[in-house]
Amino acid sequence: MKKQTIISLFIVILLGTGIFMYIGSNKSMQQSVVKTITFSSERKVLLSDRTYRSTIEVGAIGDILLHDKVYEDAATGSGYDFTAMFKPVKELLSSPDYTIANQESIAGGSDLGLSSYPTFNSPYEISDTLKDVGIDLVTLANNHSLDKGEKGILRAIDYYNKIGMPYVGINKSENDRKRDRIAKVNGITIGFLSYTYGTNGIPIPDGKDYLVNYLDDQLIKQDIKNLRNKVDIILINAHWGLEYQREPSEEQRRLANLMAEAGADIIIGHHPHVLQPIEWIDKNKQRTLVVYSLGNFISAQKNDYKDIGGMVKVSISKEWSSNGNKATVDDVSFTPTYVTNQNYRDYRIKPFNNEEVFGQEKTSKQELTDFMLDQLSN
Repeated sequence: MKKQTIISLFIVILLGTGIFMYIGSNKSMQQSVVKTITFSSERKVLLSDRTYRSTIEVGAIGDILLHDKVYEDAATGSGYDFTAMFKPVKELLSSPDYTIANQESIAGGSDLGLSSYPTFNSPYEISDTLKDVGIDLVTLANNHSLDKGEKGILRAIDYYNKIGMPYVGINKSENDRKRDRIAKVNGITIGFLSYTYGTNGIPIPDGKDYLVNYLDDQLIKQDIKNLRNKVDIILINAHWGLEYQREPSEEQRRLANLMAEAGADIIIGHHPHVLQPIEWIDKNKQRTLVVYSLGNFISAQKNDYKDIGGMVKVSISKEWSSNGNKATVDDVSFTPTYVTNQNYRDYRIKPFNNEEVFGQEKTSKQELTDFMLDQLSN
């Protein structure tokens, strides 16, 4: 009997050791912080003091603003196809682990009546193309959100849900407004927020303030507070600033500092329709990356830098150790792009090559890259 007991204890020890070794080497365990495993209410076994690290790249592009010249060029007779326009940048757009775009013109579909400036409505098919070329989330709080009223917002959201495209900045209900927008990429969680300065004087319908997120100091602080303990990184899209100005306004800087102090990690700006620089803000022992404007990615606007945009790529890393978890925003890069057409036909978005000079401004890849990134070293 004693011999059987000894053998049984030996088997239990072997099994326990096997479980311990399996857990210690299981790659999936490296994706979360687990310091101990509890075998009973009284017994705990320390796993490891090793540090695990994950790194991802998040990309963002500027305004998808479909003037009539653009969507007419995409007409096929039975619908619209924007594939050719985006083909030269498809590899660029799909290269990050997660990519976001600012859908400036509401995509309410042809049945609602397509329209251009000053009140836009775009074909559903632009959403299909964005998904096909690698866009993972669209941000929609901007001055054109209400161009087609509540109906435009609801139709756009219905289509995003149909094709499985996450969105932020507009909402179909109060519950939708309260729903967290969180993506988990290689073990790193990112929470997304989106706000606009206004909607071109078009009022929100009575009792439906949830439809569009506005830049309100208290709302921003509360939204960041609600997300802060749920995610590693908070990324805010802000529709702000003055159109066609290549430097941020005082109000942009004020809002950026407010967001940084409240706990935002990355801020991506839109609305000026031209590029504005990238910089760091240091607040409360935390660095916040601010991209003041990414310009137009696709539109019919041209000259004075309005036909130039680009993609910013941000490297984010996270470490898991026995001392806790920590995520940081690390490297930043920028790839400029431009829009070409032939007499308002054959619109194409293209990345600059190293030798190329483009536009009335005779600007180059190096000049634009320096303009966007130089302030990061200050």
